Amino acid sequence: MATAKTTEKLIEPYGGKLVDLMIAPEKVQEAITRAKTLPSIRLTPRTTCDLELMAVGAFSPLDTFMSEADLQSVMDTMRLTSGHVFPMPIVLPVDDDDNVEVGMEIALRDSNNEVVAVMTVAEKYVWNLDEMATKVFGKNDLRHPLVAEMHRWGKHFISGPIQVIQLPPHYDFKGERLTPAQTREKLAAMGHKNIVAFQTRNPLHRVHEELTKRAAESIKGALLLHPVVGMTKPGDVDHYTRVRTYKALVSRYYDPNRITLSLLPLAMRMAGPREALWHAIIRRNYGANHIIVGRDHAGPGNDSDGNPFYGPYDAQDTVVQYEEEIGVKMVPFRMLVYLVDEERYEEIDKVPAGAETAKISGTQVREDYLQKGNKLPDWFTRPEVAEILSETYPPRHRQGVCIWLTGLSGSGKSATARVLTTLLQEYGRQVTLLDGDVVRTHFSEGLGFSKDDRDAHVRRMGYVASEIVRHGGVVVASAISPYRSTRNEVRSMVGDRYVEVFVDCPIEVCEARDTKGMYAKARRGEIKGFTGVDAPYEAPKNPEQQVDSAYNSPEMNARQILGYLMGKGYIRSVEADAPLLNGAAD
Repeated sequence: MATAKTTEKLIEPYGGKLVDLMIAPEKVQEAITRAKTLPSIRLTPRTTCDLELMAVGAFSPLDTFMSEADLQSVMDTMRLTSGHVFPMPIVLPVDDDDNVEVGMEIALRDSNNEVVAVMTVAEKYVWNLDEMATKVFGKNDLRHPLVAEMHRWGKHFISGPIQVIQLPPHYDFKGERLTPAQTREKLAAMGHKNIVAFQTRNPLHRVHEELTKRAAESIKGALLLHPVVGMTKPGDVDHYTRVRTYKALVSRYYDPNRITLSLLPLAMRMAGPREALWHAIIRRNYGANHIIVGRDHAGPGNDSDGNPFYGPYDAQDTVVQYEEEIGVKMVPFRMLVYLVDEERYEEIDKVPAGAETAKISGTQVREDYLQKGNKLPDWFTRPEVAEILSETYPPRHRQGVCIWLTGLSGSGKSATARVLTTLLQEYGRQVTLLDGDVVRTHFSEGLGFSKDDRDAHVRRMGYVASEIVRHGGVVVASAISPYRSTRNEVRSMVGDRYVEVFVDCPIEVCEARDTKGMYAKARRGEIKGFTGVDAPYEAPKNPEQQVDSAYNSPEMNARQILGYLMGKGYIRSVEADAPLLNGAAD
């Protein structure tokens, strides 16, 4: 860790001289031509976001994917080996079949296979998943979306000097996609000494509008509205919808001389306190010297035991601890409530005694309004925002959902799935049934039953399911899917419309039902890697539903799941449909 004197000298990169990894424009074509002759690796969406933000200086002073020494230092001390505060590992995983070795020059390609950069590999090193998960995220818990993702990263990280040839292309909202240098220039033109940044991955409602205006006023400065448009928490409102709401608000309800809207292509980690500090450093590079930090800032929700990953104020405390060194002061997200009689918002600890108040939680927004097709009240959100959200989010009974049935072979998953599919169709939902055995004969043909092949099969099913759900369809998926980490990857793909159902059945009962004799062959060693015999099955810890298929029939279990879905609003009751039917008869 740097001494106080050294740290004082190292403060400059936060908002000082930015890292710039871009080559000169006149050399781009020549560089692309040369890069195409090099061995290459494909970046993931996450590492593509990281590369873009490194290239433009958003992660300054970081100028490459982390070396082993920097990674260890960041995990242990939240500092680079240079002494700069930097709490988040920025790493580039590679698979064994990438054939990358130290000393090689390799091309980095984005998801569209376009060359974006060249790296000279200076290091290739093994990393420890459990250590990173525990030190950075608090625990190795698969309910954390990034921890689940890390389980499929390659065994090695690489590092070395990078020359960025071109940034990944963006065709949407070009006027708002500002680099740190462009953002700082725009903020400087407004003439305010103090700038407060607002980190958001959600739509803005009236309370956020009031909060951000008060924050800017409290520092006698301006607001940097800086929403994340890269990778956010699974299930979040898509950035197209969110940015439309931001633009509507900025153009109509904010002083144009006190606000700048700039989009941040960040891949969030949902790392709570560390993430909040990281966000502050990034915003310093964009020109802010204050940042609003809310309760459970960048928290991923609850762990496998149903407890929050982080305390509600851990993020605020962490930013305060480092605010002098990084040059960014923490502005707390204060709880505001609406005073009905006075038609205004007020901090909760300043509400007059006996005053009638109103507030709506995020859960209520989703479940009581958007999912039921009810209009959000004007006191809660601006009409323009309500209209945009209603266009994107139909009532829940018209939204997609994935019901993922997991259990041992012979547990009754497929039979329950078939009955559930029929019952859902009875209630007017269009359903796609994805049976693991059937799917394997189509787009998983050629995969075996090793752990890697099983995981690949489940991920393929999960991807198809996520796309169907995204477009409003219902998916009933039935697959052994024996590993928690892979099921949690599917949960992350689908988001909050994923319903995990554990079809619980003792292995003795499953074997007794096995008319094909697969368990017997596995016991005799004729089949290797059979789940439950010589390959593990990791039962869900906290599934949304658990059904007992040893004593209950497939129909009984399907109706239990149906009742859960009805309670969550994914299907309408017969009583709800009755007025529509009566109206049609008139």
